[in-house]
Formats: sequence, structure tokens, C-alpha cells
Amino acid sequence: MTTENSEKDLSQDQNENLQKNLSDTNQPSTIENTEAEPVNELADALVEEHIENAEEVQDASNENSEEDKAKEHTKTELGQSEEVNTNDLSTNEENSEEKAIEKETIGENSTAEKSSNEATGKQEIEKFLTLPDIIEGLAALQKTATAESWSRDSKEFNKYKALGYAHLHAIEKTEKEKWAEGENSAEDFKFENENNDRFGELMQGFKKVQEEFHQNQDQQQTKNLEIRQQIIEKLKNLNSNADAGTNLFKEIRIIKEQWTSAGQVPKADFKIINNNYFHHLTQFYEILDLKKEYLEQEYAHNLEKREHIILRAKELLTEESVQKALNELQYLHKLWKEEAVPVAEEFREKTWQEFKDISDKIHDRRAELSEMMDTEHAENLAKKNAIIEEIKKLTAPEKEPNHSYWQNSLKKIETLRADFLKTGSVSRKLSNQNWQDFKDALKIFNNNKNHYYKDQKNSQQKNLDDKLKLIQTAKDNNTSEDWDTMVSMYKNLQEDWKKIGHVPRSMADKIWNEFRDACNVFFENFRDKSKAEGEDWKANFATKKDLLEQLKQVTNEEGSVGKIEEIKTAWNAVGKIPKDKLQLHTDFNKTLRDKLKLNNIQEYALKEEGLSEHQITDKARRIKSQISDMEAEIAKLENNLGFFSNPSRENPLLSATYKNIDDKKANLEALKKSLHEIIAG
Repeated sequence: MTTENSEKDLSQDQNENLQKNLSDTNQPSTIENTEAEPVNELADALVEEHIENAEEVQDASNENSEEDKAKEHTKTELGQSEEVNTNDLSTNEENSEEKAIEKETIGENSTAEKSSNEATGKQEIEKFLTLPDIIEGLAALQKTATAESWSRDSKEFNKYKALGYAHLHAIEKTEKEKWAEGENSAEDFKFENENNDRFGELMQGFKKVQEEFHQNQDQQQTKNLEIRQQIIEKLKNLNSNADAGTNLFKEIRIIKEQWTSAGQVPKADFKIINNNYFHHLTQFYEILDLKKEYLEQEYAHNLEKREHIILRAKELLTEESVQKALNELQYLHKLWKEEAVPVAEEFREKTWQEFKDISDKIHDRRAELSEMMDTEHAENLAKKNAIIEEIKKLTAPEKEPNHSYWQNSLKKIETLRADFLKTGSVSRKLSNQNWQDFKDALKIFNNNKNHYYKDQKNSQQKNLDDKLKLIQTAKDNNTSEDWDTMVSMYKNLQEDWKKIGHVPRSMADKIWNEFRDACNVFFENFRDKSKAEGEDWKANFATKKDLLEQLKQVTNEEGSVGKIEEIKTAWNAVGKIPKDKLQLHTDFNKTLRDKLKLNNIQEYALKEEGLSEHQITDKARRIKSQISDMEAEIAKLENNLGFFSNPSRENPLLSATYKNIDDKKANLEALKKSLHEIIAG
């Protein structure tokens, strides 16, 4: 069995598989239809994008398969008179083996890319982006996408395009079903959706970018054609104009490397330029009339390359990552084709068969890859389910949640959401349900959170109403001069303000400033009054201090009782003194007790029978004056109650006021009783 036949048979088998695998290959697609019409199935949309690329790969495969015919048609294609010696061993061996390896590489590439793209496609589909998200993503991509970046951006564009069509199809299907349920004619149904129109506009925009991309490709391919023509000219010059000291082995290898890396050319020129190159390469070997030593050196070099490739392929059999092994095997096949041909005929079939057998064993590890993926999917499912359970726990806390709890939970939810999305994929049959469970858990969490803040909003409105009432009370009474009552009331207002909960943030500063200003008006008036009283109190202190000195001078002589009563009456008529001088009262009372004992008078009371008629009249007059003042104070307090919308005793703001009124009324009754006793006496 010859190398050419064995490799050709293998390539044919792989080409049969190529057509099956091409639909799974993820390549940049051309926008054929810019209208945003939904496709029937998401999978159909993904496959549709790869049809053109599949045809291009097939064309390339067909062109490669025709390489062995190139030399027979060289004379006709180029219109030249040179004859090609197709029986040359080195040229036939190189071309036929390159053809077989190229086919093998295409088969290997399509197989490896199929596995990779299936995983990539599956992950993209499983993201379940919403249609607005897709449109937003396309709009953002459109801002940065250029013809230069299209080879990179096209993958993301294809994802959004396929998912967008799938979403629109689902929406259209739902609306059709609703339309049909209304007993409407299916022919009258018209699908209208603003997202559909926007999606179509974006598709049209990307078409312009892709057209520019293809124009750039055409220009680049034209440049590549010129480069390849220059390489052929170098090859022709190497045939005819090589200097005597030129290292032909080195030069021909440089030319071959330049040819390999020269890039694609227009399809229409591929066959001609390719056949032209191999024609002159053949001429090079013929004209050079290589010696046996040179051929042996070339064969030995390529055989060494093959041995290194085979050794590395054997190492890939034990590579832990199956995907990595498959990817590197693809590279080894490319290396075999470009740098390991030709070799001596006795090693050609042997080395190729050994490399092929190792490649087959590596491909057999796909089952191992599948098992590993199943295990990975199970682990990912467990991780995602654990994340869903964490979200459920945050949704239903054991204790009554507050604002701080929900804010902290929101941060945790964002972390859990990011962890869920970056966790790998799960099996396709469980993916939809797992994703739905995740969305449901998030939805319940958000509903509970929103319900809490809705209640908080209602509560804050009630708090606002309560604080506005406090503000009104503070404004209504801030000019009152009933200091004993109002100081206590304003302190209670401030305490009640603190107890009332939060209000809407937009009103918080405004009402606080308003309440503070109203309270400040009262307390500033109170401070002004206290300051004025302070001056009077200092004068009162001086007067009372003088009365104390007079009391100390009283003896037990006749008329001293009247003198004591006179000093006591004068003392009571003097107003308040500073708080830090209250010791004066203690000194006066002690001195008074001493003087009363000295004159055999009962403590704190003068015997009425010892008083003159004039003195009794003065005492009754003082009590009447006190009764009048007390009644005026009570009337003023009761009048102030009328300023409140709820002046009942149940109002906690008025509890101190009512207590003050009750105390004054009790004192009033005591004064009236004393007056009655004097009059009746």
C-alpha cells in the first residue's frame, strides 16, 4: 500500500465527516438578510450562520484535492511551453503527501472545532439574555465594531444575532397564539414589535461593517497574490540566476516558508498561482539535478521532524486535558504537512501510519472527554443549586428584616449572581430548569424586598404627617410666655421627634430645619427672658441679703414681734434670686426660727389673737392677691390648651400642662380656705 493511496483514503473518509461537522463550526457569518425576522428555532439560526463558511471550507478541500492534477494542467493554465516531469520522485512525493496531510488537517480541524464550538454555543445559549439585553449588546458592539476588528467581533455578533432571532420568534409565536385564541384569521395577523424594528436597524448597520471587512479582505488577498508572485519570481531566479556560492538548500527552505505564510489569495487566482509555484519548484529540483547527498540530507532532516512530531503525539496520549491534547494534535498535523515532507520512500508509509495510529488513539479519548464533561456538569449543577438555596435563605430571614438587612442582602445577591453566571455549564436537559429556578429565586427576593420598601414608604408617610403636626405645634406656641408650661412642652416635642421613625429622604432635611427653627424661636425668647430675669434676681438678692441682716438685729424687746412680721412680709414680697445664691433662703429661715423661739412665738406662724385688726386685714389682702394671681395663671394655661388640635388629657404632649393646672387648682383651694378662716375668725 503506497503512502499516497493510504493518505488519500484517510482524507476521503475525513472529508465525508467534514460535511457533517461543518454545521457545528462557529465561524463569522455574512449578513444575508438584514430584516429582523425571527427564525423557527435557535439551533436553525446558529446553523444558518455557518452555511457559507462550510461552502468555503469545502471549496478549499476540493482545491487541495486537485493539487495532484496541478502539474498535468500547468502548461495549459499558465500558457507556457515548459513541460513538467510528473515522474520526479521528490516532487510527486512532496505534492501528494502535502495533499493528504492537508485533507487530514481539515478533517482534524473540523472535528476539534466541532467539540469546541458545541461547548461554546451551548454556553452562549444557556446565558438566556433578554431581547432588550441583546439589542443593548448589539448597540454597544456596533459602536466599537470596525472592519479591522470584525474577525474578532463577528463571534459575539453571531451570538447576539442567533439569540435575538430566537427571542423574536418566541414573541411572534406567543402573539400568534393569542391572535388565534381570539378566533381571528391567521392571514390577518401582523407581527409588530419595536424591538423587531430596532433589531433590523442594527442588522443593517452591521452589514455595512461586514461589507467593508470583505472589501479589506479582497484588498489583502490581492496584496497576498502580489507577494506570492514575487516569491515565484525568486524561485525562478533561484533556478536560473543563482550565484555559485549560494546555499541553495537554505534559500529554497526560506522560499517555502515565505510561501506558507503568504496568506490567502482570491479564489479565481488560487489554482493558477498554486500550479505555477509547484511548476517552478519542480523545475528547481530538475534543473538543480540534486545529488544523492543533498536528497539524503533533505530526507534526513524531514525524517527527524517526523520523529519529533510522533514523540510529542505519544506524550499527548497521557495528557490530562483531553481538549488540550486534541488542540495540540491539530497543530502537529499542520506541522507535519508544512515541515516534515518529503522523506525517503522506505520511511514514508511507516512514519505516516505510526502518526495516524497515535492520532486515532487520541481521538478515541473523546469518550473520556464526554465523561469528564458529565462530571463537570454535575459539579456545576450542585454549585448553582447551592447558590439558589443561598438566595432563598436571604429571601426569608428568621428575624424581621430592616433597611440595613436588605441593603447587605442586595450586595450578597450581586455576588451570588456573579458566581452563578461564571459557574460552568450544566447538562442541556437540566439547563432550562436550573436557569428558571435561579430567575424565580431572584424574582421572589426582589418582590419581598420591594414589598418591604413599599411598606416603609407608607410608614414614612405616616411619620411625615406626625412630624408635620409637631412642627405646627412648635410654631403655634413659640411666642408664648408661659415659660413653666412651654419649656416642658418643647422638651417633650423634641423627645417625640426623636421617637418618630424615618420620613421620605426628599423631605427629611426640609422638615428638620423647619422644626428646629420653630423651637429655636421659643428657646431664644426664653433665653432673653432668663437673661433679663437674671438682672432682676441679682437686685432681689441684694434686697433679701439686707433683710436678713435686719432680721439678725432683732431682739426680744417689746415690738420685736411686729418687726419680725414686717421683715417676713417684705422678704415674701421680694422675687426670685439666682440659683447659686439659694443658700440665702436657708440662712434666713434658720435666723427666723431662732428669733421666733427667742420671742416665744410658734415656728412659721404668728398667733392671730396677738395680731392687730390692721395686721389681720393685711394678711387677708395678701391671700386675696395670691388667689387672684393663681386664678389668672390657671385661666392662661387653660386658654393655651385651645391651640392644640387634640387638647384632651390623653394627648401625651399635654400631660405636664394638665399636671401643672391641677397643682395650681389645689393651691388655689388651700388659699381660699385660709382666707375664709381669716374672715370667719
